[in-house]
Amino acid sequence: MDDGLVDLRSDTVTRPTAAMRRAMAGAEVGDDGYGEDPTVRALEEAYAERVGKDAAVFVPSGTMANQIALRVLCPPGALVVAGRRQHVVIYEEGASAVNAGVQIHPVDDEDGTFSPDAVRWVAEAARHHQPAPGLVCVEQTHMPSGGRLWSVPALEAVSEAADGLPLHMDGARLFNAEVSSGSPAASFAAPVTTVMSCLSKGLCAPVGSVLAGPKEVVEQARQVRQRLGGTMRQAGVLAAAGLVALADMVERLAEDHQRAQRLASAVAERWPDAVGDPVTVPTNLVVFHHDDPSRLLAHLRAEGVLAGTIAPGVVRLVTHHDVDDAGIDRAVKALASAP
Repeated sequence: MDDGLVDLRSDTVTRPTAAMRRAMAGAEVGDDGYGEDPTVRALEEAYAERVGKDAAVFVPSGTMANQIALRVLCPPGALVVAGRRQHVVIYEEGASAVNAGVQIHPVDDEDGTFSPDAVRWVAEAARHHQPAPGLVCVEQTHMPSGGRLWSVPALEAVSEAADGLPLHMDGARLFNAEVSSGSPAASFAAPVTTVMSCLSKGLCAPVGSVLAGPKEVVEQARQVRQRLGGTMRQAGVLAAAGLVALADMVERLAEDHQRAQRLASAVAERWPDAVGDPVTVPTNLVVFHHDDPSRLLAHLRAEGVLAGTIAPGVVRLVTHHDVDDAGIDRAVKALASAP
């Protein structure tokens, strides 16, 4: 809570922990543009090992990581097969067209996943004078569906359907999936070519994401990072917080998941069927429809609770490290009296 407000707008509002601040203050640094920052290198190596990839590159944001993957993996003019509500499709200001010159082929992802048949259809359509696919993107966890997970078998099925096409995983909240499922991040990343994760969401680092994949792909990614203006210098002061995030902040995500279920229960009690069975809310995102979101958000704000929207008529509540049980109590009370 900050200034008396319970901030449930996003897990991006988290602030670095005391351990992160100490690590940042004492970080050994060098010029990462020359590949000489030892703390950045340590972070990249730690993330690559954690997700089972050869190498990784530290970038300022998750959006940049996704855009780099598009530039490296998909030829201009080719189709990117992705869920119609994925971040790379609707929450990056149309960047894929500007930065990569690719076309998005959106497919249904109502439950957070999409069918292997949707990928096969796009490949078949190319034999009928339609654009050819060049890349498949998945999102783990899938934010608009309420943080739902791709299972490893579902990812493997899509990889098989892609039939040699590269796959990119927007794993902004990949570690939420790890904690919720009990499966290591590397098992989710195994079927994909590249994977990125945000360190500045629920893991509390102040800045940064990491993109991992085969060594030759990551080398290309470094070049594209520079072209996009993402090469940083003494970035070890940021990478130090990322190392703490990976080491200390993953397991505690379970607390956020438990608190999200409390919020989901409060939403379901006030608006039956709005989120289905609250027990099925798997991670830290509670997403639901409301007839008048502006009115609801104003009511919550008056009760000291901040919330947000992600689409017309769709409200989102996000739990994170900086919201404790007392904050959830306050939010539950505010939801119970909401219009």
